Amino acid sequence: MITAIKGDREEKPVDRLEHIFELQERFDRDLARRRQLPDYSPAEWIQKEVLAIVAELGELLDEVNFKWWKNPHPLDHEAIKGELVDILHFLVSMCLKAGITAEDFYQAYLAKNEVNFRRQQGLTDQKEYAAGWADKEE
Repeated sequence: MITAIKGDREEKPVDRLEHIFELQERFDRDLARRRQLPDYSPAEWIQKEVLAIVAELGELLDEVNFKWWKNPHPLDHEAIKGELVDILHFLVSMCLKAGITAEDFYQAYLAKNEVNFRRQQGLTDQKEYAAGWADKEE
């Protein structure tokens, strides 16, 4: 938790994920107003933002020497961070368009993380995650 947001007069505990969602909601409203964007449906917004994420993923690939046929360049961690933050902007915006709150997203992440651990430990009935390919214990 951070204790205060810039510009706040009183210090209070702030949930970082909730803060990101709030900032994104403000940005999305401002963007739509400034750019006089059409009143897209949530599905149309999400489609556009998925494509934006695909474009950002391409930029991220360029930063991590995806083009094996070219001479590699040193990794620029700030540029990588910037691309990941761009992706997060669109991801959070899609959550908002789908009516998913920061708390919803956090709880879904926790649940899926547990499922993923169980799969990797061979503790699932799904055949594609069958035990035996690796040790079950650490």
